[in-house]
Amino acid sequence: MSQKLPLGLQDFRGIIRGAYKYIDKTRFLHQMCSSGKYYFISRPRRFGKSMTISVLQALYAGEKELFQGLWIAEHWDWEKKPPIIHMSFTTIDFQTLGLQAALEQEVNQVAKAHQISLETIGVLARFKELLLQLSHQGSIVVLIDEYDAPITFYLGKDDEQALKNRNLINGFYAILKDLDAVLEFVFITGVSKFSKVGIFSGMNNLTDLSMNAQYTSMLGYTQQELESYFAEELDQAALAMSLERKELLEKLRFWYNGYRFEENAETIYNPVSINKFFSTQKLENFWFETGTPTFLMQLLKEKGLYDFKLTPQSKHSFDSFELENLNVYGLLYQAGYLTIKSKDKYGLYELDYPNFEVQHSMTEHLLEAFGGLAKGESLPLAIKIEKYLEEDALEKMIDTLKGLFKTIPYFIQENYPEKFFHAAIHLLFTYMGVNIHSEVCTNDGRVDAVVETGAQVFIFEFKLDQCKLDQCAEIALNQIRQKQYYQAFGTWANQSQGLV
Repeated sequence: MSQKLPLGLQDFRGIIRGAYKYIDKTRFLHQMCSSGKYYFISRPRRFGKSMTISVLQALYAGEKELFQGLWIAEHWDWEKKPPIIHMSFTTIDFQTLGLQAALEQEVNQVAKAHQISLETIGVLARFKELLLQLSHQGSIVVLIDEYDAPITFYLGKDDEQALKNRNLINGFYAILKDLDAVLEFVFITGVSKFSKVGIFSGMNNLTDLSMNAQYTSMLGYTQQELESYFAEELDQAALAMSLERKELLEKLRFWYNGYRFEENAETIYNPVSINKFFSTQKLENFWFETGTPTFLMQLLKEKGLYDFKLTPQSKHSFDSFELENLNVYGLLYQAGYLTIKSKDKYGLYELDYPNFEVQHSMTEHLLEAFGGLAKGESLPLAIKIEKYLEEDALEKMIDTLKGLFKTIPYFIQENYPEKFFHAAIHLLFTYMGVNIHSEVCTNDGRVDAVVETGAQVFIFEFKLDQCKLDQCAEIALNQIRQKQYYQAFGTWANQSQGLV
């Protein structure tokens, strides 16, 4: 009997009892639980963090029947059943109640589930009392999912509230450090790693698995797991799409593989994209659609950043960051929009889009942000430009680009002269899948943009507020000719076009 796809499911018990597909990651969990006490891991959203918490909860609850056929079934002490505290910071109602009241409500519910009556006042005091009373039943296992949700939710919306929530969370985790003697095991997950949150600054015995080489494939699907666990689905999809199995695997790798969380680790797939692909048997953008990075787009627009691929970064710039000084590369990496490609001999990392799904979706959002386009306008515009390029209809292409530039608000033009025009051109051609290089250095200057279509090379020079409108094109063309930018890119075309 074939297993069902676990679309949107995060509860291990429900997956096993409902005969859904589960990729066995229990060897990692056994290694973690048997070799340490305090652990943290950050991963992008929808990457399996909640599932991992759910599996750990079932393990420590001693629910052996759920693990039949899994690796850990013969390697776990099923007689040991410590008391468990499980909290998910995405499900507590901090948005309505406020974080303090929501945490106190959660602590009260955990206490009630363990038949404990709390007498102290205040969320931190009650949490400490809960741990002390529960310790009479044995050393405690603490599982906290998405610890940073009350912080990240307010980024770009209410920074003051984000800071208040961070300070409260600091005190919450400080209690765990103080009561080390009553704890058996602590596992905390999140999307982001904020350097001034108590679990990192206070719990100096915490093991961070986020970039640990031994645990890079504990979440997500490896190539081997894809081919072995989804063998039947691969055959069905290949047949439906009229592809050879090898061809399908290459397309899946191009679209959905590529996440790497340590420079030497194998690349992995996001579970959401793979399961949705097999459900629909269509190559589409799935993971990106589960959350729109509105705040991130606004931040990138404010900083004028649009081309951040392969920019060397130190580990400190993206592994963690401070709430008061948000690092764009840190946000992009931890949110899953960029991933590690390599590390050089100086210890600098090159970050890039993990795959086509993320690159295409991110470029579309950036194009809308920088080009002033409404949602859904990017694709028709790109198709029109591509058609004009194929037809060598340069005047029509230039008129279309001028129309794009007119959509950029005047206040953006005033604050960012030329940069937004560079961005719009760069993002448009990137979205089309055309090779474009921005601000290319030559031996006699810097070319604003170079577009290579295979058969032709187009050199763009931008002029803004430096000349009268009817003179700009001739000034730009003269600059290209005088500095002979074209020599670096092959034969110079007889006919030249100016872009104002």
